[in-house]
Amino acid sequence: MIFDTHAHYYDDAFDADRAALLSALPGKGVDLVVCPGCDLESSRQCVDLAEQYDYIYAAVGFHPENLEGAALRDLDAVRALAAHPKVKAIGEVGLDYYWVKEPEARAFSRDFFDAQLSLAEELDLPVVVHDRDAHRDCLDIVRAHPNARGVFHCCALSAEDAKVALDRGWLLSFTGNITFTNARRAPEVIRLAPMDRIMLETDAPYMAPVPHRGERCDSSLIPLTAATIAQLKGLTVEEVLAVTLDNGKRFFDII
Repeated sequence: MIFDTHAHYYDDAFDADRAALLSALPGKGVDLVVCPGCDLESSRQCVDLAEQYDYIYAAVGFHPENLEGAALRDLDAVRALAAHPKVKAIGEVGLDYYWVKEPEARAFSRDFFDAQLSLAEELDLPVVVHDRDAHRDCLDIVRAHPNARGVFHCCALSAEDAKVALDRGWLLSFTGNITFTNARRAPEVIRLAPMDRIMLETDAPYMAPVPHRGERCDSSLIPLTAATIAQLKGLTVEEVLAVTLDNGKRFFDII
């Protein structure tokens, strides 16, 4: 009953054994995976993987760290990719002020995020949002798109900001970093969030949960992240996996 709602299986960390790994995951309890793109090339790779594996779906878009050389007209190509029946979201999009430092680059990333939210509204697709050290600007842009629906992936919001997102009907998704001893905000946010607004992800190959921290992550490790949520919510791991599977299927419109 595993739905990994965010895994980058096109990443070169999987080059050595991608086919073997992806063929084996269903046998390890992985029901569904969404592979989000970060630019046109990786978005196309996500669609290719979705065509090869029944359980994999794709999201397409431009990550804020991947905007060098990009232009807003490139969203026409994203729109074309989004017409594929296995593309279920626009993503991974958003803001990253940790890596993107220059004022002009930040302004351009805000314009791109705004335009991709407009595209998601146009196509009636949900949005997978990357938000690192840019919470206020991210939420301001989200507020400007009342018809957008989405998820804050690898959620790092404060409880206050998470409540803003939840009040707008958005979801929050959590990775293996909630199992780390230095996870500070996550426990409070997880306790705050209703179970029907929570999804699970790996952000593979990154964010492997304890005891695999620092290793290459894959979707089979989701139950370790689910165990932390189960402990915080007073549920069993199986209950968390079942609810988050249903949440993901509903959010991404996967029957």
